[in-house]
Amino acid sequence: QVQLVESGGGLVQAGGSLRLSCAASGRTFSTNGMGWFRQAPGKERNIVAAINWSGGTTYYADSVKGRFTISRDNAKKTVYLQMNSLKPEDTAVYYCVRYRSSGYGGNYDYGGQGTQVTVSS
Repeated sequence: QVQLVESGGGLVQAGGSLRLSCAASGRTFSTNGMGWFRQAPGKERNIVAAINWSGGTTYYADSVKGRFTISRDNAKKTVYLQMNSLKPEDTAVYYCVRYRSSGYGGNYDYGGQGTQVTVSS
């Protein structure tokens, strides 16, 4: 069993920064791709960023390219999402997921409970 616990969300003004963390427990972490999704009220859950098992390959949604950075520390079993130049449209619940594979091209098998990010204008 794998548990993912997100932290670091909060209220920030537009233009500000936040760093989200996702701590994993369980037997495997370093062999799986990880990702961040977000869901705003009344909208679908969409991928924000993803990272492969080694951290060597990353993916970003167009809406966050150049502003967000995903990274991981396999020794700490933690994945991060550094969010800079935040905009009100970034307001959402952010979820961490673990992919079934070493990359992020397929389905994920575990997800966290989410952390709220609110960006005020």
